[in-house]
Amino acid sequence: MSTSRMPTPRMSTSPTLAVIFDLDGTLVDSEPNYFEAGRLLLAQYGVSDFSWEQHSRFIGIGTRETLAALREEYGIDAPVDTLLAEKNRLYLERVRSSTEAFPQMRKLVERLHTEGVPMAVASGSSGAAIDLALAVTGLDGYFTTTVSAEEVARGKPEPDVFLETARRLGAEPAHCVVLEDAAPGVIAARAAGMRCVAVPYAPAPGAPLDPAFGTAGLVFPGGQSEFTAQAAYAWIVGE
Repeated sequence: MSTSRMPTPRMSTSPTLAVIFDLDGTLVDSEPNYFEAGRLLLAQYGVSDFSWEQHSRFIGIGTRETLAALREEYGIDAPVDTLLAEKNRLYLERVRSSTEAFPQMRKLVERLHTEGVPMAVASGSSGAAIDLALAVTGLDGYFTTTVSAEEVARGKPEPDVFLETARRLGAEPAHCVVLEDAAPGVIAARAAGMRCVAVPYAPAPGAPLDPAFGTAGLVFPGGQSEFTAQAAYAWIVGE
């Protein structure tokens, strides 16, 4: 999306505020693409029964850390870097054809942009995956700063990716708000000293939430089906 088509930002009423979005499962509905890429990758190494339930254990964990765990679990001989390159290739193929932004998240991004609030994306995905997902969904013009967990020493649930994002934004961690869909991300936000809005990804009806979600300042227990841009915005800016 061209920046020229966007509304001109106003000066922020909270000049110290910055908002950091997780990407997968928070801004865009990309977890099905990650599952399919992972399933196809593992099939190349003889794993034929990789299920969504097995995939869901790693939602919110960086791709490299996920592949390192799966490599050990299934006794795969290939180096993690080889697995990572192939999974990224398989994932990017799917991003181009089947990635959509969550509508209310798009509305929140547009509202924050209009108010002049600095925003960034901090994700466990590769830099190429982040850039392509934002471009495909038309969100790329809203984010001048993106940080991949591949650029820091430790992925979520460690705070490194959020702290690096705050550094690049020139914002104090205490003035940052993180939007996250997974428990490891909520834990990472708390460890970074940031406020957090939790929007659990695809919670099962009636299933208890991970206790980590209870540490977020604002939680939408029903996930994207309950999330509204207005409610999130009001909490973020303190209305």
